[in-house]
Amino acid sequence: MKCNEIIDILNKEYPLSAAEEWDNVGLLVGKRDSEVSKVLVALDASDEVVDQAVKQKVQLIVTHHPLIFGSIKKINTDTFTGSRIIRLIENGISCYAMHTNFDIYGMADLNAVQLELCEPEVLSYTEEEKGFGKIGTLKEPMRYYEYAALLKKKLGISDIRCYGEGDPYVSRIAVCSGSGKSFVDEALLAGADVLVTGDVDYHTGTDAFAKGIRIIDAGHFGTEHGFIEYVTEELSRKLPDCEVIPARQTPPYVLI
Repeated sequence: MKCNEIIDILNKEYPLSAAEEWDNVGLLVGKRDSEVSKVLVALDASDEVVDQAVKQKVQLIVTHHPLIFGSIKKINTDTFTGSRIIRLIENGISCYAMHTNFDIYGMADLNAVQLELCEPEVLSYTEEEKGFGKIGTLKEPMRYYEYAALLKKKLGISDIRCYGEGDPYVSRIAVCSGSGKSFVDEALLAGADVLVTGDVDYHTGTDAFAKGIRIIDAGHFGTEHGFIEYVTEELSRKLPDCEVIPARQTPPYVLI
């Protein structure tokens, strides 16, 4: 199967036109006319992921986070990005990223399922019926810490941070994966008791509670690594002539 055929399928499902202007999505490395029989799905095109791709003789890596973010004036082995690009090219491996376009057309729905939200709606619209994040209601109100513990299990993560004193019942939940602290005010306006996101700093967490909303920081990795399984299953159905495998990725930190 040609790389460009796979790109067309991905672009139909997660249109590149939906990505934010500052983003860098699409085919970042490789040839559109290359033959692809094995695809690796990963959150990042890290050194470990590139190693997996080379070892398993993959021809295409599909990632969430772009390998190239911003301008590059030189491609050489002096930088980790340059080294990865060179290694991919040397091994005939293409790399395709779908970042904010996937956030809008895939991640928001995935997170709503993970968080067990009923009748979820878009949190922040970018198009007529699509946008960043979701907001919905739990089937039954739960204690704040009880819900946080449930999220640890549902997201398959080992740690979580809860901003806000006390352990009240919560029922209306907003979620924006990755770094969603900029959506605090929109979650408040939508009547959320809790915003689930990642990369929350001290002041954002404490200020949000002062405004009247609690934040569960499940981490950037924690709220987004579901991309790997989700896209692997999706592509396996859509690409019957290709082998689609999930990358082995773990949180980029260790709790001690």
